[in-house]
Amino acid sequence: MPEGHSVHRLARQFSDVFAGERLAVSSPQGRFAPGAALLDGHVLTRAVAHGKHLFLGFGHGLVLHVHLGLYGAWDFGGDETFRGASSIGAPRKVGEREVYDDATDAADPSHAAAGGPAGSVQTYAGPPEPVGAVRVRLVGAHGWADLRGATTCEALTEAETEAVSARLGPDPLRNGPGDRARFARGLASRRTPVAALLMDQKLIAGVGNVYRAELLFRQHLNPWLPGAALPAAAAERLWDDTVAMMSDGVRDGRIITTPSRYWSGEGAGLPSPDEAHFVYRRNGRDCRDCGNAVALTELGARKLYWCPVCQPDNAGLDPRAATT
Repeated sequence: MPEGHSVHRLARQFSDVFAGERLAVSSPQGRFAPGAALLDGHVLTRAVAHGKHLFLGFGHGLVLHVHLGLYGAWDFGGDETFRGASSIGAPRKVGEREVYDDATDAADPSHAAAGGPAGSVQTYAGPPEPVGAVRVRLVGAHGWADLRGATTCEALTEAETEAVSARLGPDPLRNGPGDRARFARGLASRRTPVAALLMDQKLIAGVGNVYRAELLFRQHLNPWLPGAALPAAAAERLWDDTVAMMSDGVRDGRIITTPSRYWSGEGAGLPSPDEAHFVYRRNGRDCRDCGNAVALTELGARKLYWCPVCQPDNAGLDPRAATT
């Protein structure tokens, strides 16, 4: 499932390329036809992310609310002025391609100008014919966006939008006044394991399975430590590291949790996927810090990766916790 950094990148991209434009909104698949009719022909005024939820606000007071879920993704394309990622969403179905690839895009006219350098752009003649189950299509003067596979796609009033946001916890990528304290209080009030609490979108919005595993490792926290047993200072460090890690994800377009000293060819750009994480999908392999085998278990029907040595039972009091 795309995590919060991807949804914030989506909001930024919609703001950059569609804000202030009157959009044609349709539902080629047909499932969102009534909602598309309510939004069609209106001006996009804002694009906001809260956790894993995207809200596209229009000038007449309605909002397109999208939650990508496990399989949702947006595809983008346009003319030479349309700058941005060609696809953001669930990599299992579409492939999250937030970095331009000359060879791939040159072979695909529908993505010809979605973030490509000058000289690689083909003539833009409007959006291509829809391919597959396109739930909603947005078309502006210079580009288009197609949504497929989302769990939620609905037109809401402003009041309904506020009600959705009110059910969510603080978003580390917003990091507003009082958010750290609100998160710490939420942890302190629960006996649930901290690994489960980090996935509770009512407690903290935007953290998914990758960030969960990497945060717990970086803070040397035992996954089964009850939230109420975590000292306030440790809870605040956890929040601050979440803010830093997810902000890096927005900047890089990838989840990278290891510092450059763990990469081969230090200083030569971003790491390979194999070097980007401490424990996620590294079960059975040596821990990067202690050499013990990384463990894999399940918690709340989700895979959990962790190091039993670096994340001991007394992890909430471990002075080694660091914001790497």
